[in-house]
Amino acid sequence: MAEENPNGRGTPGGPPAGDRLTYEDSGVDYDRIDPLKVLAQQAARATGANLERAGTGAREVAASRGESAYVLDIGDAYLASITECLGTKALVADAMRKGPAVSGVSGPPEASGREASGRTWYDHIAQDTIATAVNDLVTVGAKPLSIHAYWAAGSSDWFDDTERMNDLVEGWRAACDVLGVAWGGGETPCLTGVVEEGAIDLAASCVGIIRPKSRLTLGEDLAAGDAIVLLESSGIHANGLTLARKLAERLPEGYATVMPGGRTYGEALLDPTVLYPPVTEAAFEAGIGLRYVANITGHGWRKIMRHPGRLTYRITELPPVPEVLRFMVDETRQTAEEAYGSLNMGAGFALFVRPEDGDAAVACAEAQGIRAWVAGVVEDGPRQVVIEPLGVTLSGESLALRD
Repeated sequence: MAEENPNGRGTPGGPPAGDRLTYEDSGVDYDRIDPLKVLAQQAARATGANLERAGTGAREVAASRGESAYVLDIGDAYLASITECLGTKALVADAMRKGPAVSGVSGPPEASGREASGRTWYDHIAQDTIATAVNDLVTVGAKPLSIHAYWAAGSSDWFDDTERMNDLVEGWRAACDVLGVAWGGGETPCLTGVVEEGAIDLAASCVGIIRPKSRLTLGEDLAAGDAIVLLESSGIHANGLTLARKLAERLPEGYATVMPGGRTYGEALLDPTVLYPPVTEAAFEAGIGLRYVANITGHGWRKIMRHPGRLTYRITELPPVPEVLRFMVDETRQTAEEAYGSLNMGAGFALFVRPEDGDAAVACAEAQGIRAWVAGVVEDGPRQVVIEPLGVTLSGESLALRD
C-alpha cells in the first residue's frame, strides 16, 4: 500500500484487488448514468426557443446548458435555477437512530455509542439537502433568493415521528437563515410503492439572481495561468453515501465502528455539507476575478475539469483528507485514482481565479470560517486533472456530463 504524504494529506493507493469495494460495486456506475444526462440536454436545448415564442422577454443563456445551474436573461439581470436530490444519506441517519440492530452491533444499546441516543440527525440532513442545490446554483455567479422543498415519503407512517419531522423543518429553516434566503414552499407526497416504506426522498430547488450581469460566471475567460483555489469539505458531504452504506454492511460493528480518531463511522458520515454561498458572495464583494466555479460532488475531483475547454488542471497542493474518507478508502481498498475520481477527498468546492487573486480568494474563504488553499494552476493542454503529489491523472474522457 502506498503511504500517505508525511503532512497527513493525500490517501493510500490501496492494496491489490481482493476484498476491494468500488463505487460501481455498490451500485453506482456513472458510465451508465451520464448518457441519460447528455440525452436530456440534447432534447432540452430545442425547448429554449419556446421562451421567444411565449413573448415574455426572457431568453435562455445557451452557454449555461451543461453547467451546474440553468440561466435565463430577463433584461436587467439573469435568473438561475437548479433542482437537486439529497440521495441516500437519510438512510444513514435512520440507521443511526435505530441503533445497534441496524448499525450492525450485537449486544446492549450502549455498545453502539451515540447512535443509541435516539438523535434523528435530520437537522444535519436538512442542511445537506439545501447544500446540494445552493452550492450548484452559486457556481454561475448567482445569489440564492428562494428555496423549495420536496419531501416524498414511502408511507404516511413517516410523519408519525414528530421529533424527526420537527428536526427536518427546523434544520431547513436554519440553513435558509444562514444563507439569507426565503423558504418558498414545497411538496410532501406520500409515494407508497415508489419510495421504500419508512424512508423519505429529499430534494430542493433553488432560484437565484445574477445582478449586476457582470457576475455571470460560465468560464468564458478561464485561461492558462489562472489559479485553482480549493475549499475544504466537512467530510463525505452528500456524495458517495451508497458506497459508505455498502461498507457499513461489511464492518463488524457497522456504523458503530470506532475510527482511529475516536468518532464512530456513522456519526462522521452525518457531518453536514458545507454551505459555500457565503464564500462566493464575499469574493464578488472583494472584487475577486472569478473565472469559473465548480462544486465537487459526484465524480469527485473530475468535477475540477467540468469546464468544456481544452485545459489541464495541475494540482500541486492537497487539502487534508477528512478521517471518514481516509477510513473509507482504507477499508474499501480503493486506489488513489478511484478515490479522487468519485469522492471529494477534502475539497468540496473549487474557485478558478486570476493568478493575482489566489491569496485573496483564500482569505475570503477563511473569513467565512472555511479553510482554502491555492492548490494548483490551469495550463494549456489536454482536458485532464493532474494530481501531482499522488501521481494520478484523471482524463477528460472520464467526465462526460455535457453534450
